[in-house]
Amino acid sequence: MKLPWKKLILFSVSLCMLLTQTGCWSSKEIEELGVYVALGIDVPEQTEFEKDVNAHGGHYPKENNITATVQIVPKDASKSNSQQASPAAGKSYFNEQLTGDSLLEIFRQFALRRDRPLIGHHLKVIVVSQEISRKYSLEQLLDFVLRDNDIRPSCLIVVSDEKAIDALHSNDPSEIPAFYLTGLVDNSYLSNKIMPAVSLAKLDATMQSGRSFLLQNVISYKGEHKFSGAGIFDSKTKRLIGTLSQVDLEGLSWIQERPKGGVIKTYEERTGSTVVYEIKHTKGKIIPTVHGDDISFHVKVESEGWFMEDWTVPEVEGDEEYLHKLENDFKKIAEQQVKQVLDKMQHKYKVDVGGFGEKLRIKYPKVWKKVKPDWDKTFSEIPITYDIKIKIKNQGSSTE
Repeated sequence: MKLPWKKLILFSVSLCMLLTQTGCWSSKEIEELGVYVALGIDVPEQTEFEKDVNAHGGHYPKENNITATVQIVPKDASKSNSQQASPAAGKSYFNEQLTGDSLLEIFRQFALRRDRPLIGHHLKVIVVSQEISRKYSLEQLLDFVLRDNDIRPSCLIVVSDEKAIDALHSNDPSEIPAFYLTGLVDNSYLSNKIMPAVSLAKLDATMQSGRSFLLQNVISYKGEHKFSGAGIFDSKTKRLIGTLSQVDLEGLSWIQERPKGGVIKTYEERTGSTVVYEIKHTKGKIIPTVHGDDISFHVKVESEGWFMEDWTVPEVEGDEEYLHKLENDFKKIAEQQVKQVLDKMQHKYKVDVGGFGEKLRIKYPKVWKKVKPDWDKTFSEIPITYDIKIKIKNQGSSTE
């Protein structure tokens, strides 16, 4: 008889606990919210909608400093015919724009034209145009975003060579550009032209540290997009001061010890045929040296990969002598890439975006403390040597 009574007591206690628990009475169904997944920041350009409503008394006190674009999902079909920036039927998102001098105020203005409040919990990417980032610092442009607790610090930050809104359009009706852009970062294991992702948290920490930095650049054409190079931001002003090309990023990847993938292409001397080496593994490091007041760096890189493509006809037999010659050819290409990006960093833009200062800080903290206040200028005058070794470990499957 004891066992049933124990079960009855346990059931009663459990029931009482359930009755005393409260639900989330203040919650809102996600279908009732406007979830925005991307934010674009451009130079001011009022839409026709804004011009028209302003002419009819819809203006409020503000300066036209920026135009913000929000990409909203899921699509509110009931609004598709009334919203100025709604897409063609069938798309999985729509973009809306407003112009002003405060991101927060712009977001609150959306409440005057949309019945669904905007929430930023699922913001995936922020695209900043190169033009606006030359005019204002990222600290100014992203101040609200960095303060807002609703926005996740894992949000990706990129720059656009044209308008940011161009990067938030797609020709594929099933594709959401915000997810497409974040997905491109995952391909870094295939190409050393893709930078490590710069999240909102990482960007904030970098700006606070006083270092110059890079943001991946995206180019767009009629709804199609491609990562191409990077924007250079100055340590002091936090503004865009220049760009690196795809080849520059390849050279930088050797310096930063991060080539997870990628290829080196050269041409066979006798026939001019294309020959390709695929990077499989790379081990490298930046070695700082200090003698008195003299600072220098040496970059040491060792790469192993596969000999994956040869257009030479008839095909040259892959003997040791031929492979050794190719290794030297690939090495020269890699060294040219490094030389090119170092020249831009040290002589054209005079900024350290390769991580040299960080290596100096770790190995010589006292020296770093002295040179840190004007490190970019100091870096531009420091001698840097490099040694790259390429080893072909595999020739792929035989085509014979």
